[in-house]
Amino acid sequence: MDASECAAPPPSSKNQPSIVFQGDFLMGSLICRRYPHMQGGASSSSSSCRAADAAAWDAVQQQKRQRCQGSSSGDKVGSCTENNSFKASEAELQNFDSGEIEEEDYYIDDEDEGCYDDDNEGSDYEFDESDFNQQLADKFDDLDLPPGVEASVPWLQKAATDDGPGNFKSMSEIEDEIGKKYKFFKQFDTVEDFSDHHYANKPVGKTGKEWTKRIQHDWKLLENDLPASIYVRVSENRMDLLRAVMIGPQGTPYHDGLFFFDAQFPASYPASPPIVYYHSGGLRLNPNLYACGKVCLSLLGTWEGHGCEKWNSAHSTMLQVLISIQALVLNEKPYFNEPGYETYANNASGQRTALEYNDTTFQYSCRTMLYSLRRAPQHFEDLVAGHFRERGRAILAACKYYMEGNKVGSMVPDEDDEDKELESANAEGSSSSSAVKPKNNQVDLRAGAGVVRPASFKTNMEVLFEELLMEFNVKGADTKKFCAEKLKKSQPAAA
Repeated sequence: MDASECAAPPPSSKNQPSIVFQGDFLMGSLICRRYPHMQGGASSSSSSCRAADAAAWDAVQQQKRQRCQGSSSGDKVGSCTENNSFKASEAELQNFDSGEIEEEDYYIDDEDEGCYDDDNEGSDYEFDESDFNQQLADKFDDLDLPPGVEASVPWLQKAATDDGPGNFKSMSEIEDEIGKKYKFFKQFDTVEDFSDHHYANKPVGKTGKEWTKRIQHDWKLLENDLPASIYVRVSENRMDLLRAVMIGPQGTPYHDGLFFFDAQFPASYPASPPIVYYHSGGLRLNPNLYACGKVCLSLLGTWEGHGCEKWNSAHSTMLQVLISIQALVLNEKPYFNEPGYETYANNASGQRTALEYNDTTFQYSCRTMLYSLRRAPQHFEDLVAGHFRERGRAILAACKYYMEGNKVGSMVPDEDDEDKELESANAEGSSSSSAVKPKNNQVDLRAGAGVVRPASFKTNMEVLFEELLMEFNVKGADTKKFCAEKLKKSQPAAA
């Protein structure tokens, strides 16, 4: 067979059985390999066959790439094509029959693999696991995976490893950060907004230059003359808004507590006093501080007053309001703040009731501490964390002291003082041990009035103590002593 027969084989006769194959390359290649006697001895024939093979190979590969890219010609192995058909004679097919199935299977396998192997040979593409994971993540972004499934998802595993232990702060670092922020917390400062302010959604209305000047004057007084136990924040974008927090004075049932107030300067200010709201948490811990947040004070016009007790547009200021709340409202015996009750201050019945009121007030004050710790008001988060980190130990000591039978608000002795008293008692010997002197702060002082503190006080205080201990631990307060006592009590129970 000459070269022309390899390139374009003639059609067979009508009487000869024939099988049609797709592509010049397939049959040309197979004939040249399987039937070398058909090539003859001429070198020109061999070179022509190779050239035809190469051209046909390129055509077939192009078709396969198109199929891999999604284009389908609809042709199948064994189907006829317009210009590329070949009919083999019966004699030739007898010799070729043994290899036909083998080569046809090979072609089919090669076609399947060619969608991956052939294309990869001509490119630098490499499998990118991160890109694959990202594609998966995009598909499942809107799905709520059940617990446990997340651990088996590759991109979530990778995210978990990225946030290694080195990216987390230790407890000591967190405590140091709390201490630094508390140390540099300003008593007076301006902020951009008050999104959680009680009057944030209440517009002040139209104001003038005099209103602005007067508020700026109040800001200046607050910045320069605030007591050490009062902190204030004002808004740059809403000059009518102000937030203040005051620390409960020592010697009162409010000691070491934080009490937050939101104020708004009306458009008529200073002709009208500011409007003040107390963050009560639903607790009424003072006759002047209602559970609904109302602050009952003559200076604010919410209670009747006389003379200097009432608001004076020429002299009264926001600083005066805050100092009055701290001094007149958060006092040693708030029970007598109730109108008309001051007449009972000098009799035993009034004193007894006042002490009972202090017991309840301190419990409410402890609950207010928990509210502030768990959800600090905006712009005072650092103050809340730092204050209770510093005063947590003293508050817990006071709780213990009151549970032992001492008056709420009485001075809690330091540990050094307790050690000295213990050493002194031991030095006196057994002769003096039978005549132990009661402490001045013991509830025995109330026995003359026939008062016995109810058992519910100690029960409630034990619950509050545990909650405060946990919250103070989180803030880094010095609670080692109380934790050790708790552990010591639990050991016998566990045994």
